[in-house]
Amino acid sequence: MVKKASSSPASPVTITVSATAIGGSRSMGITSPVPRTSISNSPNSPLISRGKRLSTGSRYCSETKDETDVSSEYVSYTVQIPPTPDHQPMSDSQASLPGESESKIAGKTQNSFISGTIFTGGFNCVTRGHIIEPMKSYPEKPEESMMLVCGMPGCDGKALREEGNLPCLCRFRICRECYLERIRNGEKCPGCKEEFREVEEDVEEESLSEAEDQALPLPTMKEPKLEKRLSVVRSFKAPNHPPEFDHARWLYETKGTYGYGNAVWPKEGYTGGSFQEPPDFEEKSRRPLTRKTAVSTAILSPYRLLIMIRLVALGFFLTWRIRHPNHEAMWLWGMSTVCEMWFAISWLLDQLPKLCPVNRVTDLTVLKQRFESPSFRNPKGRSDLPGIDVFVSTADPEKEPPLVTANTILSILAVDYPVEKVACYLSDDGGALLTFEALAETASFARIWVPFCRKHNIEPRNPESYFGQKRDFLKNKVRLDFVKERRRVKREYDEFKVRINSLPESIRRRSDAYNAHEELRAKKKQFEMGGNISEPIKVPKATWMADGAHWPGTWPSGEVDHSRGDHASIIQAMLAPPNSEPVMGAEADDSNPVDTTEVDIRLPMLVYVSREKRPGYDHNKKAGAMNALVRTSAIMSNGPFILNLDCDHYIYNSMALREGMCFMLDRGGDRICYVQFPQRFEGIDPNDRYANHNTVFFDVSMRALDGLQGPMYVGTGCVFRRIALYGFNPPRTTEHRGCFGRRKIKLFLRKPKTPKNELEQIISGGNDDEGFDDLESQLLPKKFGNSTTLVASIPLAEYQGRLLQEQDGVKLGRPAGALAKPREPLDAATVAEAISVISCFYEDKTEWGQRIGWIYGSVTEDVVTGYRMHNRGWRSIYCVTKRDAFRGTAPINLTDRLHQVLRWATGSVEIFFSRNNALFASSRMKFLQRVAYFNVGIYPFTSIFLIVYCILPAMSLFTGQFIVQTLSVTFLIYLLLITLTLCLLAILEIKWSGITLHDWWRNEQFWLIGGTSAHPAAVLQGLLKVIAGVDISFTLTSKSAVDDSEDEFADLYVVKWSFLMVPPITIMMVNIIAIAVGAARTMYSEYPEWSKLLGGVFFSSWVLCHLYPFAKGLMGRRGKTPTIVFMWSGLISIIISLMWVYVSPPYSKTQYGKFQFP
Repeated sequence: MVKKASSSPASPVTITVSATAIGGSRSMGITSPVPRTSISNSPNSPLISRGKRLSTGSRYCSETKDETDVSSEYVSYTVQIPPTPDHQPMSDSQASLPGESESKIAGKTQNSFISGTIFTGGFNCVTRGHIIEPMKSYPEKPEESMMLVCGMPGCDGKALREEGNLPCLCRFRICRECYLERIRNGEKCPGCKEEFREVEEDVEEESLSEAEDQALPLPTMKEPKLEKRLSVVRSFKAPNHPPEFDHARWLYETKGTYGYGNAVWPKEGYTGGSFQEPPDFEEKSRRPLTRKTAVSTAILSPYRLLIMIRLVALGFFLTWRIRHPNHEAMWLWGMSTVCEMWFAISWLLDQLPKLCPVNRVTDLTVLKQRFESPSFRNPKGRSDLPGIDVFVSTADPEKEPPLVTANTILSILAVDYPVEKVACYLSDDGGALLTFEALAETASFARIWVPFCRKHNIEPRNPESYFGQKRDFLKNKVRLDFVKERRRVKREYDEFKVRINSLPESIRRRSDAYNAHEELRAKKKQFEMGGNISEPIKVPKATWMADGAHWPGTWPSGEVDHSRGDHASIIQAMLAPPNSEPVMGAEADDSNPVDTTEVDIRLPMLVYVSREKRPGYDHNKKAGAMNALVRTSAIMSNGPFILNLDCDHYIYNSMALREGMCFMLDRGGDRICYVQFPQRFEGIDPNDRYANHNTVFFDVSMRALDGLQGPMYVGTGCVFRRIALYGFNPPRTTEHRGCFGRRKIKLFLRKPKTPKNELEQIISGGNDDEGFDDLESQLLPKKFGNSTTLVASIPLAEYQGRLLQEQDGVKLGRPAGALAKPREPLDAATVAEAISVISCFYEDKTEWGQRIGWIYGSVTEDVVTGYRMHNRGWRSIYCVTKRDAFRGTAPINLTDRLHQVLRWATGSVEIFFSRNNALFASSRMKFLQRVAYFNVGIYPFTSIFLIVYCILPAMSLFTGQFIVQTLSVTFLIYLLLITLTLCLLAILEIKWSGITLHDWWRNEQFWLIGGTSAHPAAVLQGLLKVIAGVDISFTLTSKSAVDDSEDEFADLYVVKWSFLMVPPITIMMVNIIAIAVGAARTMYSEYPEWSKLLGGVFFSSWVLCHLYPFAKGLMGRRGKTPTIVFMWSGLISIIISLMWVYVSPPYSKTQYGKFQFP
């Protein structure tokens, strides 16, 4: 029930959500246009009828059947945020057209109510809805002028006023000229978006010939057997129609001008003249959306041959090393041999998954023809693409600047995908008012930015990146108004940046003023009650919103119920779901800098979400926030596919979502759990000192995994199939048994025939057992929680993600046009249910985080989540687009980079000591895929052997010994062969992957830097967690804010001390000193052994060359290192080498050099 205390648009509006009033009414389904009863059966839901009080202590609103007032407490205030396209103040005359039906008025009111209301709730909290009003209002047009002037944009003609001459029942005001023009063009009424239903007699005769050529309406369709479970599609074979459709009558009455099965196909409509051959629609449905292109055999065959040659060479070399020990230094020989054996195993684990690299390309033209063209079941040509929910996560506005997040949101809202099929959710895990108000400002600026991008085909659609690029922005631009509109939008964006940057200070001043006022009120109340005024009064330092109400999220003061780990859940729909029909804008004026008369100005749904946090609950960091978004989106939009992005990763290619959908909707796409895009980064120094681009991993390893079972999930830039996140098995898979998985057994986990209960079929496919137990449906609340709305959305999401039935080989698909129906608007009951599923106790005694959603228990939850899906038999795809799909930022500071690598390595150690180790993988995972996942868990342990091997050259120089007794020809040949094959493999990898030699060398350097700094610390922390139970905590990686300073790489030269720097510094100093000592020892030796010196110097130089970027990072800014540092370094090395010679002087009869200390 929604009760309004005031009907004036300018006055505060009080609303209270109650389930009793809703329970007897009918509202729309989750995403289906078919009505359903929206009463909640969840005991955790605030919509439980008649104020039922649970054992948890939650307080809910209560109401009897005949009551109109609510007995529980509620909050009445107005939140001041900028107006958005979906929420602008309107008068009663502007709110609806004259004569508009009450149902449409109610729908618009409900839509405005949802987009302008903050919903809060949680543990021991009443679920409340707080009405939002915009900060500024616009002058209303006089009603008389609207009655006289034509309502069409750009026309000021006199509208038809006589009752008998009204062109449509909706009473839309239109002049005679505009009306006749729309009739001739076959357009609909701009008011109700329907055909003109009441016209003049002379005009009706004029348009009769054109109306006769229109297609007959489709026959009435009835729901299939799934009833309300899958209410998206209606069957053509209803009981009240004959089993066979009369196509002859259809063609006769439509004069052969309608779609499929026509005898003729006109070029320009039905003119009775020339015709052309009908298009081959069968060919359109059979054309693939994607193609897999293998790497050239001329490159791949030598690559595999070199791997075998190097493997054989390593075998012979290690055998020779074991058979020829150095008896003079057994300890040196033993340690070096063990390290070399481990390096050989590590190289093999890393190289085996690279045997089958592939490349993939998509065909966006076929995607558009198949899903966005008129068809028999979709005469209007509405988009039949499935919906996508986009998740953006942020946690701290200080380390993740709101302006960076705002630019990411703007790139999502402007993506080239059907507007009504996109929903964006921002997860603010910090519950900060700064993030909330920044998102409100972003929604307001999107009204200008998104139409501008659509009109001029702007790339990239991140305003900061677009306006900051240095290339010619006039390239390929032909519209005359582009320069003027770009200048206006640039000015609007500059003002937007100033507003975002001023929000922290604005919030602080506002809160200080309100807190001071509260202190005065408390003092006054103390004085009135006769208290001592000198006694201090404790008034909580609250954070206040612009309307003078407490922010329900976190406060900087950290008060009870308002701290980082203790605050209520918040949901705010900044932009409500758009209409299904395009909405054209208006001409440019003072308030509208872009002429949008020919541009669709609709915006995707945008929702702010902050999950509830309470002391005593484990909130599971980012994985818990992602699972909260999965549940919230399932109730509010229920897109069958999910894209997750970090707050600093924006959409660089507006067609990226379509690229991902090509793989999901192509033949065999129902077996794909996610499509992973490569990560590309901006703001990195040109030399890429610390290998931030990580191109060897993203362009070599991930491409190679794509040829197996699919790439790993790397945390961002990934399109998921929702049903795979729910923990269900794919419809079919393959088991790999026998030696190295050579024997393959195909499994069909879902039957092609539709059972009585669609949900039962999905669950049966999700079980590890082949049979289906009837008790599984009763155990669903224990798996997914007590929200029946969430459970009811599961089969709907599975159905919408199916392939088309027309495709070859598809046995369990959906008919074309099934998703072309408009999405229903949100209601208060739906949002209130979404509040209940993000409460802190919702996941208790469920499988969320264990089998469902993002998996808990590791700081690298992304790798574990992808591993679980592959282990169930799903496949994944690596999508490398011609234009980068996404771009983000990476830490260029040495300390931040090392801490980032430390977090990844610690997660790998956790995986190795958990049941997610690939050694325990199921037979549904390919052998080489298991090897890749096993290498992920074991690579940090290489650091132990790497540190030892980096110190061995120094010990060799200090002692005058070497890892071998003599530098024999056999040793040198093996060493040359191993090194040469490694270089040739690197060259071939560069050829088939497209990386550069510079990228490969930077990767090799940072492999040693990370292996001697972050990886050992990760192994230590992992062992402490496994053995002693010491919890591991990490801080967020700071995101680079937009900086207009002269040096954009200033952070590169900042030196921040960390304990991770100790091992590399020690290794460098020891090797430098060892080279000086070894050279002095050899020169003053009676019998100098130059071979051992050269061997030791060679390996020490190899270590120092790899650590050069680390040493350069310690020096700070280029040219700022004092010369005295280099002088002292050289002097200390000379002194130490001379002292070593003095301590252990060489004995010689001839006294070479005759050197002695004075």
